[in-house]
Amino acid sequence: MFKRTIQTIVIALVLLVLAVVCGGIVGFNFLRDNGIKQYFATMKPPAATVSTFAVKPTAWTPGIEAIGTVSAVHGVDLTVETSGIVRQVLFHANQKVADGAVLLQLDDAVERADLEATKAQVAVVQTALTRAIELQRRGVNPEATLDTARATAAATEAQVAKLQAVLDQKRLTAPFSGTVGIPKIDLGQYLAPGTAVVTLQDLDTMRVDFSVPEQQLPLLKIDQTVRLGIGGGDMPFAGKIRGIDPKIDPASRLVSIRAEVANTEGKLTPGQFVQVRVELPEENNVLALPQTALTSSLYGDFVFVVRPAKAQEAAPAPAAKPEEKPADKPAADAAKPAADAKKPAAEGAAAKPADKAAADPAKPATEAPKPELVLSQVFVKPGRRNNGMVEVLEGIAAGDEVVTAGQNRLYNGMSVAVDNTIDPTKSANNQAAQQ
Repeated sequence: MFKRTIQTIVIALVLLVLAVVCGGIVGFNFLRDNGIKQYFATMKPPAATVSTFAVKPTAWTPGIEAIGTVSAVHGVDLTVETSGIVRQVLFHANQKVADGAVLLQLDDAVERADLEATKAQVAVVQTALTRAIELQRRGVNPEATLDTARATAAATEAQVAKLQAVLDQKRLTAPFSGTVGIPKIDLGQYLAPGTAVVTLQDLDTMRVDFSVPEQQLPLLKIDQTVRLGIGGGDMPFAGKIRGIDPKIDPASRLVSIRAEVANTEGKLTPGQFVQVRVELPEENNVLALPQTALTSSLYGDFVFVVRPAKAQEAAPAPAAKPEEKPADKPAADAAKPAADAKKPAAEGAAAKPADKAAADPAKPATEAPKPELVLSQVFVKPGRRNNGMVEVLEGIAAGDEVVTAGQNRLYNGMSVAVDNTIDPTKSANNQAAQQ
């Protein structure tokens, strides 16, 4: 009986220990999970570093942008008018030639022989005409004979002019001054009428043909300034509008425009594509942002504006000291001499830390903490674009600080830190040169 009782007590103690251990394990896991939840629930993510742009009214030069094709004001592919074998090629590639310069000579031996024979015949006919006139003056020659001699002389002179024209067609001359291209023929080659020989281009002045939508036609006028660029955003060439097509293409609803630009340095080439920008009158007090600040989504275009976080509620003011009762006034007056006696010692003790702080100017004063910055997602209405900037019609105001880089990882209400040492609107090479 006693042994059974002991066994029961031992079993009970073992079960009690197991219950305590199990309860401790369960409680520990519960407290751990609850602590982890509270930690992550109250944990604040680190502030993201962004670059910003301060919005302010600025001057805006609007423009109409298009893609144009360059061609020479005077440019033509030269061809021969008659058939023949090439006897002389009097030019080479990229040679500058003057107006009227002979570029190609075809074999003209037969035509020259015919011309010389006809000229000899002209001399005989002129002699006969002179004799007929003299005989008519003496009255021994009929009028019909004189008329026949005159007709024969005129026909012979016309034949000479015709042979001279045929002889001139055996030569290819430059119709204007310019630069010739690569020859398309060889010496001794037989050419048929219309065979292309070489291209001739006057590269001093170029024209640019481009098209704009019909809605922008009222903004254009003759002699308006046009900027041209080959690529990279720079537009170093300036020209003027010289022609506006009075008809709108009914198929494309575009208007053809032609501009002229000086090409003294020869950087523009006929057939080249260029970026065209027609400059319009300047406007003031326009709010514009770098295009990198604007983000497009299915819900509209938006930007992130950096703003200070809401200020914490002010701490409650300390409670006012209770006024002394009249009954306590004598006691206070009685204690005043004792307090005055201790005052010098207290002032001396209090002056030591102040003097010590004044004697240590290297110790920095306590600075007020900077306000926390957070993001606010603002939907905007963009307008025109120019030179990497975009006009904003609605949504922002002057003085707003807008994020210009890193929008893909940002969200509304996120804490940020501003670092404007790197400007994403400029190239890395330009920023390295400025540093």
